[in-house]
Order: sequence, then structure tokens, then C-alpha cells
Amino acid sequence: MKLFYTDVFVLPLPAGHRFPMAKYARLRERLQASGEFAASDFATPVAASREQLCRAHDARYVARVSAGELSAAEVRRIGFPWSREMVERSRRSAGATIAACRAALDDGCAVNLAGGTHHAHAAHGEGFCVFNDAAVAARVLLAEGLIERVAVVDCDVHQGNGTASICAGDAQIFTFSMHGARNFPFTKTASDLDIELPDGTEDADYLQQLAAALEQVFARGRPELVIYLAGADPFHDDRLGRLALSFDGLAARDAMVLTACRDRRVPVAVAMAGGYARQIDDTVRIHGRTVLTARRLFDPVPPLLG
Repeated sequence: MKLFYTDVFVLPLPAGHRFPMAKYARLRERLQASGEFAASDFATPVAASREQLCRAHDARYVARVSAGELSAAEVRRIGFPWSREMVERSRRSAGATIAACRAALDDGCAVNLAGGTHHAHAAHGEGFCVFNDAAVAARVLLAEGLIERVAVVDCDVHQGNGTASICAGDAQIFTFSMHGARNFPFTKTASDLDIELPDGTEDADYLQQLAAALEQVFARGRPELVIYLAGADPFHDDRLGRLALSFDGLAARDAMVLTACRDRRVPVAVAMAGGYARQIDDTVRIHGRTVLTARRLFDPVPPLLG
């Protein structure tokens, strides 16, 4: 199972910035130390090209991001200061999801150890999202004729408003978001299927609703590829979450989504999406379990024995 990482492309942030950039390198280090992966399973992705980004984004927006021509208000809306490193990191993150989708078609499952930038719209970014990696990857693979239908299964605690907006009316992309009803973004954009959860939702109710929703995703979307946004932020101790899932509840969520794909023989590309636990190691632990669950379900033979 291939794991694509972008933590070597560091986005410089001011001291005290609330985005946990360090989680990505810690996640890769945790997985490398797990003994579950060979060195060859890890790869840095090629950056998404301008042409690929423009499959989902307005060409003028892509050009303005690249040239550093965003207004101060646009930069504030994204939440990151502009820098050339920000542009490169964002292009690499989109490229990692494209690469994970391609690898999933070959191997059943692959992972972007970042990504899930689902608040980026066609012509603006917001909420720590510059380019929408899931929408870009879906459009690229569709344009290349590798698939005819794709589903985005978004289990980040925040609604995937950018993905819903970009893909609205696109019969080849089915968008599903399961998120906190009272969380950001406060004005939602309708996905093909939205499940809105009250504050404090715990494991049992969450998993019951997810199981029913997945049946709809596969029946209505009939995907040939799933892009799964495995946010760590439904966790009960997430600073921005407002839900109350446990470590085991999140692991059960991952197993449910990934098993649904495996049992239907639908390849799945996983992106990490959000995670803002009060203790960064809790976020890293959740993301790590997501990847190890995928490894167990799709690649059960240890790499040194395979």
C-alpha cells in the first residue's frame, strides 16, 4: 500500500498559529516506526500542474495564488500567510491525492498523509484550504478516462462546502459529507448527501448513521473510486470539533468506510483531513490508526514477507 507524504514541503507559519503543521511529519515517523511498511511504500508526490488544478479551480484564481496576488482579505480567509512554500505545499498536497487515486486503482487502497482540503472553492480558498485536492483528483482521473464515477466520502467534522460547490451538478462525482451541524462553515453548501450531527454526538449514534449513509452513497453514486476524507476532528477532545467520538469510535468509522469499499471491490484513496486535538499526539494517533486500518484491510501480508 502506497503512502504519499508532503511534510518535507514545510509551510512556514508564525509562532502560535493554531494549525498543527507538525502533525504530518510526526505521522510519517510513527508509520515508519510501526514495522508495518517497507521504505519503498513511502513516496513524495509530483506537484499538481496548473492544468490539473484548473480541472476544479478557476484559472485566474490558480494564477493569482501562484503569483502571490491574493488580497489581504483572501489571505485571511485561507488562514495561512502567503509564501512560495505555501503554494508548493498546496500543489504537492493535491498531487498526493492524485497519486493516491492512481495507486488505489492498481492496489485497492492508497493514502495521502495530508490532504482533505475540502473548504477550497473554485475561485477562493478558506479554512486552511488553498486547492481542493479531492475535487482536483476526481476531475483529473475522470478527464483521463480512468474512471467514470467517483464518490467523495467526507468524514471530517466540518462540512465539505468547497467540494460540494465545485462538484454541484456533476453527475460523475457523488459528494457525501457527515459533519457537525453547528460547526464551520456556518453557511453550508448542499452536497449530494449531507448528514448533520448535533454537538456531543457519540460513537454509537455516529456509526449507526454512517452505516445507513454509506448504503446510499454506493446505491446512488455507483462509484468506481472512493476518495475518503478521514478527519481526526470528530474526536471528543478536538479543539474545533464539538462531537464526542472516542479513539475506538474513530477506528470503527475507518473500518466501516474502508470495509464497505473493499467488500464492493471499489478502490479507495484516503486523505487525512482535519485534526486539532488539544494534544497533537492524539491527532497523530488517530491518523496513524486510520492508515494501519487500511493496511490491515487491503494489504494483509507484511511487506518483508510479501
